[in-house]
Amino acid sequence: MKIKLGCIADDFTGATDLANNLVRSGMRVVQTIGVPTSPLAADVDAVVVALKSRTIPAAEAIAQSLEALRWLQAQGAEQIYFKYCSTFDSTPEGNIGPVTEALMDALGCDFTIATPAFPDNGRTVFKGYLFAGNVLLNESGMQNHPLTPMTDPNLVRVMQAQTKRKVGLIDYKTVALGEAAIRERIAALRAEGVGVAVVDATSNDDLLLLGPALKDMPLVTAGSGVAIGLPANWGLKPSQQASQLPAARGLQAVVSGSCSLATNAQVAHFKASGRPALAINPASLMHGQSDAVVQQVLAWAAPLLKDGPVLVYSTAEPDAVKAVQAQLGVAEAGALVEHALAAVARGLVDLGVQQLVVAGGETSGACVQALGIAQLQIGPQIDPGVPWCHAPSSSGGVHITLKSGNFGTEDFFSKAFGVLR
Repeated sequence: MKIKLGCIADDFTGATDLANNLVRSGMRVVQTIGVPTSPLAADVDAVVVALKSRTIPAAEAIAQSLEALRWLQAQGAEQIYFKYCSTFDSTPEGNIGPVTEALMDALGCDFTIATPAFPDNGRTVFKGYLFAGNVLLNESGMQNHPLTPMTDPNLVRVMQAQTKRKVGLIDYKTVALGEAAIRERIAALRAEGVGVAVVDATSNDDLLLLGPALKDMPLVTAGSGVAIGLPANWGLKPSQQASQLPAARGLQAVVSGSCSLATNAQVAHFKASGRPALAINPASLMHGQSDAVVQQVLAWAAPLLKDGPVLVYSTAEPDAVKAVQAQLGVAEAGALVEHALAAVARGLVDLGVQQLVVAGGETSGACVQALGIAQLQIGPQIDPGVPWCHAPSSSGGVHITLKSGNFGTEDFFSKAFGVLR
């Protein structure tokens, strides 16, 4: 069984974001959690391998990504797609550049593109500069990200600092002229020795014009936006069948570990609606108190779940996050919170929750691993970049959505369950 598109995503929410866009464009998609150990059983058009490699050391990210590549090649993948965040965020050392180079070397290709553009979520690239909404990336709140602060919106410069290959630009004027002009520009860049080209895109129309020009490219690197223009290269069109999931049942809950502006607003909206919400203070998890805190949270949630969704969150303002990081260190503070929220998620499922919203990339990765989920079927979209998924199990499975911190409208937590109904 051959798959058309083999995708490697550097975090779990990003993987579902990409899978969502492929499903909406007509592809049948399965997302795997980590690299599978056996051949693919499902008959699908694309597989997205979800890694947790965005913030780990570059050498580890490369090793995991190459392992995913080998598995996808064994499944007959005709094209490889390396997916990173629409805010292009990473540490100064990587991991976008190093992983891109490693995949290029493994595939023997001398050229690829790079663009995190996702206009449906306000991420646009113009003259090589990344905008989040109406402001440059470094004015959007991303400059305060606790793990991957982004202070430079110039993607050519950011990418060049992470790669030995020469980085160039395919600008908006070229993209607007369509496939032939884009291919011509690629040929010119290759002749100049450019190995990676950042691509401008300010609308979905730009991404749809770009798609056909990528048809023969062994490796595409991008956010999830570029995905809308690829399925048509295999003659696929949008269809309802691609996003059908089993009927939803069971109790409902939200677990949130993101500290983004969007998630802060979503937590505030959920609380203002009168629904029960409980905050976990990261400082309370110190000195081996994590297990006790988790048990307290589950004891609080147990009697409330029958009346509708509850929210457990560690979401906090940037100053509060920095205060805890100062005490524990960045990595330790993050790991403590992730571990606790993952244990909460597992406990909630044990209490009968079968519809679970998880907010935050790192939190999503930890929760999915704690729940022992190996594979997700991708279903209908809640908001751009965020679909419901279904993880099968002997007990009927869990419907779960993995929301990137920056995605979703203010009422996301409330309306998500309505989409399943």
